[in-house]
Amino acid sequence: MRCAAENILPSLQRFSWKALSIISMLQPAPTTLVGSTITLEPLAIAHAADLFANSDEGLFANLLQRPFAWTLDEVEKLIARMLSQPRVAFAIRHHATGRIVGSTSYLNIRMDHGGLEIGTTWISRPLHGTTVNPESKLLMLGHAIETLGAVRVEFMVSVFNLHSQAAVTKLGAVREGVLRNRWQLPSGKVVDAVCYSVVPRDWERVRAELLRRLNPSPDGRELSGGYAES
Repeated sequence: MRCAAENILPSLQRFSWKALSIISMLQPAPTTLVGSTITLEPLAIAHAADLFANSDEGLFANLLQRPFAWTLDEVEKLIARMLSQPRVAFAIRHHATGRIVGSTSYLNIRMDHGGLEIGTTWISRPLHGTTVNPESKLLMLGHAIETLGAVRVEFMVSVFNLHSQAAVTKLGAVREGVLRNRWQLPSGKVVDAVCYSVVPRDWERVRAELLRRLNPSPDGRELSGGYAES
């Protein structure tokens, strides 16, 4: 019995250190991710004016995080709420215009299990179908999997949000099923969520498809069409 225990101990020690290394790596912090057409920078109250000017109330129809009214003051309050939560929120800066054209976040961060979610994403309507959304996902997935060491990246989409379901499917994430009663809205309505994921063994395939989509047509649209919110 002693010999068996002695044989097991090194394996347990290796497992413990491996687990600790994942925990220490998966601590997303505010950072700047630079792409060819956009930069993801830490969200701040100072971004509110651009977000208000380049967004509209309808973009938040299927998002849990939303302004309570369509005013600059409420957009500032939305950003403040997001910054107070356990998430890493980004503003999306469009290189061609220099303007802030949307936001996206890492949320539901599970340090002890090496997983997180990408969500609360909205992008200015004129940029729907352009390279903005695929490049934001390329930057965020790459940072999560390659730099932070995430073993699972999730996308949770309302069953009513067919637009975002199509976007996540096109991304190459794997549809895993429906989580019943996933969210309760302020109105009291309970909503099911469609769960998708990307894990490290998917990343090479997903990355290749995202890079292909970043070769735009002359007018800046994706060669194969596209969606801009998920």
